[in-house]
Amino acid sequence: MDDAWRERFRMRALQAVTKRAPYGNDIDLSEFIQTGRIATTIPEDVKRKSLEVGVDVGEVKSGTYFQLDHSVLLSRLASRIKGLELMPADLALGKYEWLRGYYWKALSVEQDKYTAMAELRQTKGYFIRSAANERIERPVQACLFIDTEGVLQAPHNIIIAEEGSELNIITGCTVGNRTKRAAHLGISEFYVKKNATVIFTMIHSWGEETYIRPRTAAIVEEGGTFISNYILIKPVRDIQSYPTAYLTGRKAKAKFNTIIYASKDSIIDLGNRIILMEEETSGESIFKVVATGTAKVYNRGQMIGQSKNTKGHLECRGLMLCPTASITAIPELIAEHSDTELSHEAAIGKLQEEQLNYLMSRGIQPDQAIGILVKGFLDPGLPGLPESLQADIRSRLSLLDRSGGGKKEPC
Repeated sequence: MDDAWRERFRMRALQAVTKRAPYGNDIDLSEFIQTGRIATTIPEDVKRKSLEVGVDVGEVKSGTYFQLDHSVLLSRLASRIKGLELMPADLALGKYEWLRGYYWKALSVEQDKYTAMAELRQTKGYFIRSAANERIERPVQACLFIDTEGVLQAPHNIIIAEEGSELNIITGCTVGNRTKRAAHLGISEFYVKKNATVIFTMIHSWGEETYIRPRTAAIVEEGGTFISNYILIKPVRDIQSYPTAYLTGRKAKAKFNTIIYASKDSIIDLGNRIILMEEETSGESIFKVVATGTAKVYNRGQMIGQSKNTKGHLECRGLMLCPTASITAIPELIAEHSDTELSHEAAIGKLQEEQLNYLMSRGIQPDQAIGILVKGFLDPGLPGLPESLQADIRSRLSLLDRSGGGKKEPC
């Protein structure tokens, strides 16, 4: 890539390397290394672990991207797939000069120290593009895998759905069994053109000593739809993310669905912002969380109505399994136009004893009964998501039985 072209972003990033994010704990990124595992093929243990986040490298589906630490080990389209491009982002930026106009357009490189460091220490990332009026029904799958102790992974992803197209993506992010402490700064920029649809499902399965700072934004044009599904069911040391959807065209839509099982001493600070910028735009954010152990969960949601005949809704539902855990809902509605309709609701409580007693009266053991109620509460039922993808998410939630999700942790 042309170094002169990149220099202006590097200079801006250097001005922000100490800029703290407005939310979440501060992380000293100097503690993490940039040298990752060198591999040319995907190891068998890595393949098995990637299945936990819904990525099967043995099945290409419409396309598969696999990145191990800083190395792209797989970037391939299925045969006979038309109207879809998939390649490492750096190669795409070198191939298409016009793509440079999308680079750091939805996000600012100087947003905080994490966007800045993602530019300065960038490690690959993927480019996905659906051609105009093409429906890519089978999902593109991507895996960002960390397999080196103490490594910092910083991919920059660019996704473009051209006018009238439809794109499904499943991204799984996880760590290897040998990796305890690591950091991930994932930059994702989405561009949803007129009457296009993007359904983006992200499944995270990090380690108990991993620090995660994704930065995501979507620009949705007239009649476009952006649906983001996020699932986290394993412990994590500290994660903070606050993606933004800019609805820049009339009748554009955005929906965020978040499903969290917070356990042990995880710190989870998640939320999203939807800006209703044009007439007849609409947004919805649904956050479902189960908290146990000493986990701390923060749900921040912001809905901003800037134009007439706009609608937005925020919803947070929390289930407490331990009094030592905590859930904090922070909804924010901002009406900047008199003809906008914004709403929010939140409910946080504990398991209903009568439901638990009913299941146990049917001969179900207490731990199993808790697991059944938890999985029922978290069941995705995600509108706009194909049933095959929902079934895959349910299979991921079934892992709760093998990871302590059906048991109360010590309180």
